[in-house]
Amino acid sequence: MLLNTLMLALRSIRRNLLRSFLTILGIVIGVSAVITMVTLGKGATQAVQQQISSLGSNLLMVRPGQRQFGGGGSSAPAFKEADAEAIAAQIGGVAAVAPEGRASVTVVANGRNWASSVTGSSNAWFSTGNWKLAQGRLFDEAEQLAGGAVCIIGETVRRELYGSTPALGEQLRIKTFSCTVVGVLASKGQAAMGNDQDDVVVLPLHTLQRRVTGNQRVATLLVSMQDGSDSARLKASLSQLLRERRKLAAGDDDNFNVLDTQQLAETISGTTQVMTTLLGAVAAVSLLVGGIGIMNIMLVSVTERTREIGLRLAIGALEREVLMQFLIEAVALAALGGLIGIVFATLASIGLASLMHVPYLFDARINIVAFLFSAGIGVLFGYFPARRAAQLDPIEALRHE
Repeated sequence: MLLNTLMLALRSIRRNLLRSFLTILGIVIGVSAVITMVTLGKGATQAVQQQISSLGSNLLMVRPGQRQFGGGGSSAPAFKEADAEAIAAQIGGVAAVAPEGRASVTVVANGRNWASSVTGSSNAWFSTGNWKLAQGRLFDEAEQLAGGAVCIIGETVRRELYGSTPALGEQLRIKTFSCTVVGVLASKGQAAMGNDQDDVVVLPLHTLQRRVTGNQRVATLLVSMQDGSDSARLKASLSQLLRERRKLAAGDDDNFNVLDTQQLAETISGTTQVMTTLLGAVAAVSLLVGGIGIMNIMLVSVTERTREIGLRLAIGALEREVLMQFLIEAVALAALGGLIGIVFATLASIGLASLMHVPYLFDARINIVAFLFSAGIGVLFGYFPARRAAQLDPIEALRHE
């Protein structure tokens, strides 16, 4: 019985293919939009998490000033190399501490010049930032203590200045002095804030201070925590130690800030997920519009087939059988729109993910939910036309022209 009713419904849909397709177009667009928005949102969230984790695992970034973004206040004193040594010696749970100084300069090699960021630090900088060497070596102890004329370059600098020629052992001029390239960093790509992480030249801290900046200021302290460390306790100990070293009174505000990259990743991911949910909800409105379209067409179909319905009722068809026929027809239309929408959404998600440079993450749950929701739309908006058809008076229906 149910199979016969389903075959009747499908035959009716096939009889008016163009109208049926236009009827389900709203469902197709709605399902496609919802799945695409949610899929891209999940991919963007994962991309942000990966980019932030590339800054370093369990990393605390300590900067002068009270603002975490955009740099510290100009009146806040910079750190000193001794601050990094004190943190490493006096605070438990710290894996590595790297004092970091930075300067933006133009570097020259092979007759080419390139505006880049020059970083001065110790070998701990590479472990705190999860940096790996593609070629060469790190600084030796004598080079770090004496401020040797050596450097390690990022992949972007290597490509722009040396092209296809080997960079190891070559000279790189920074301002008025030349240094020997002893290593090339493995590529990391773009950071979460959009900057190129590979556009960097790393010098020993003393080399940067003596030959580039001309002072002993340290702009940032990078503190890598050991796995399993209590970040809240460690940050409290770190703040207390720095307050003592910077001679802050009990009532004074901190003139430094501590940024936890893990908390930053969670905050940005949470914001991305909220936006994804909001966009998905907005896209779901088109499903309701598609449902209204199905109801309108089903009402038209009932009017067109009034004599057919009257004939079925006159020869003994039950009201519930007529109701079921039109309800199944509405559900079949909505479910077909859902299936087509899933196909379109998959193709669109793969293409847009590639253009946006985010991973494509197939989520079976959102696909199933969208399909079931589209079928539910068919039940919701198809019931009224189906009920109207079932309640027709057979005699009046047969008289219908």
